[in-house]
Amino acid sequence: MSWLDLLLIPLGFAVGAYGTMVGAGGGFVLVPALLLIFPEESQRTVTAMSLLVVLANALSGTLAYARRKLIDYRSGLLFASVAVPASFAGAFAVRYMPRSAFDVAFGVLLVSVAIVVAVGAARGGQTIRDPLKGGRAIVTRVIDRGDGVTSRYSYDVRPGLGLSGVTGFVATLFGVGGGIIQVPMMATLLRIPFDIAVATSQFMLIFMASAGTIIHLLNGELMGTELARAGLLSVGAIAGAQTGALLSRRLSSATITRLLALGLIAIGGRLVLAPLFN
Repeated sequence: MSWLDLLLIPLGFAVGAYGTMVGAGGGFVLVPALLLIFPEESQRTVTAMSLLVVLANALSGTLAYARRKLIDYRSGLLFASVAVPASFAGAFAVRYMPRSAFDVAFGVLLVSVAIVVAVGAARGGQTIRDPLKGGRAIVTRVIDRGDGVTSRYSYDVRPGLGLSGVTGFVATLFGVGGGIIQVPMMATLLRIPFDIAVATSQFMLIFMASAGTIIHLLNGELMGTELARAGLLSVGAIAGAQTGALLSRRLSSATITRLLALGLIAIGGRLVLAPLFN
């Protein structure tokens, strides 16, 4: 390590602020950045570093959103019960993916999610509906936001559980935590209020990122210099998460959605097109 590694702290701050603001954990920004900064590192090391930072970011962001009473803990734990086992599988699978294939596949993932987000925004985003009724697969949640304000909504748990499993595997495979998939899924498919989806996703990231980080630690893929660098990034991410949660109060759901989509397209497009310029 050198003194230049101290620049990882402001990078972690920026990633933490942006990731918490959009509920995505920041891994989808951090992974491409680390691929550029440390081209000699394997995709296993990069995803391991990213997941540790996502974990730190999620812990800090969850505390901030908990104070605002925006987290749907029951739904978060329900989805995490499926996502966490899949996260272990993703952490193992990354060991068998070549670096070149990893970069392009990650770029395709980001662009695909961006398209889903953009289409949802073009259709007007969420639509208000009465809570669903009937069937044991339908669950209803009532979130007390404080000051006499509550949010009541319901959703079919089956697609939520299925996509949570996919999210856990893909997110840990690429070291992104899962928020980039989980937030659009919860807000668009299940029509959970956007701010609650963002806060609940941040809560779920604690479990998904922990699962992947544990596997990488046990495999010896996060130690020495890499662990120290991840620690510096995490210091910045913890502070950045608090800033991101504060900024989310000042921005509309539509603005946050656009910021998420733009970030996905910019980073994903760069990774997809990179082979053409090499």
